[in-house]
Amino acid sequence: MTAPLPDLAHDLLAERRRMKRRLSAWRALAVLLALGGLFALGGWRPGTAGLGGHLVRLSVEGVISDDRRLTEAIAAAARDPSVRGMILSIDSPGGTVAGGEGLHAALGRFREAKPLVAVMRGTAASAGYMIAMPAQRVFARESTLTGSIGVILQSFEVSELMRSLGVRADMLTSGILKGEPNFFRPLSPAGREALEGVLRNMHDQFVGLVATGRGMTPEQVAPLADGRIYTGRQALDLKLIDAIGGEPEARAWLAAEHGIAETAPVRDLDPRGTAERVLGISVRALVKSVVSEWLVIDGVRAVWQLPR
Repeated sequence: MTAPLPDLAHDLLAERRRMKRRLSAWRALAVLLALGGLFALGGWRPGTAGLGGHLVRLSVEGVISDDRRLTEAIAAAARDPSVRGMILSIDSPGGTVAGGEGLHAALGRFREAKPLVAVMRGTAASAGYMIAMPAQRVFARESTLTGSIGVILQSFEVSELMRSLGVRADMLTSGILKGEPNFFRPLSPAGREALEGVLRNMHDQFVGLVATGRGMTPEQVAPLADGRIYTGRQALDLKLIDAIGGEPEARAWLAAEHGIAETAPVRDLDPRGTAERVLGISVRALVKSVVSEWLVIDGVRAVWQLPR
C-alpha cells in the first residue's frame, strides 16, 4: 500500500512561521546592538526623561561667527522638556561682534527658561567673554585668559606698493565715505573719524552687555574695558567671573542651586555636520570671515590677538 503524500500546505505554513520567528529575533538583536552602541558613545540613553532629564553641553571653540544653526539648536534645547539646563564650555579668543551678539542673545533666551552655567577653559576673551555674560554662574581656571573687552577693525592699504609697480586704481562712489576703508588709498581724516565712531558705539554696546551680565554699572566696567586680558585669578578679583573651577564645580553648583544631580547625563549640543566636526571649523565660515568680515567695515571684531 502506498504511503499518503505529506500535507504540503501544512509544511509550508510551519516553515513560514519559523522564518518569521527567526527574522523577529534578528531584528530585536539589531535594535539592542544599536542602543548599546549609542550608550557606549555617550549619546542618547534609554530612559533619560524618566530619570529626571539631562543637561546639554555647548562647546564654543575657535573663532565665533554668526551661526543660525547653532542659535536654532539652542532654542530647541530651551523648548525640550527633557533638557534640565546647559553647561557652556568656552575656549575661544573671540570673533565677529555680530556673531558674539547673536550667540549672547540666544543664550540669554535659554537662561530665561532654564539654568545656564559657563565654564571658561584655556581662553575666553573678547566675544568669547561676551557670550558668558548670560550665565547665572561663571567659572574659570586660575590661568584662563579672559577679558579683552573691546572691539577692533583692521584693514590694510597697498598704495605705495601699487605706485612702485606703476598701477593705479580708480574708484567711483556715491559719497566721500562709501569707500572707507580702502585697500588702494590711505584712510582719510573723515573716514578715520567715522570708523572710530562705529568702534566707540560697538564698544559701548559690549560694555553694556558686561555690566548687565555682571550686575555692575557701565561706569564700573569702563576702566576694565581697555582691551587688556586677565587671568582667571585676576578676573575673579575684579568680579568679571564668579569662581575658580571647571565642569565638576559647575555641576556641583547646578546640583546645589537647581537640584540637578551631579550624576545627571550630559549630551553635547553640536549642530555641525560631520566634515565640520572632523576639521574643527566650517570652511565656509572661515572663508566668509577672512574675505568678507575681517577685511571690511562689516568685519568689526571682538577678538583677542597675540601681539606680533
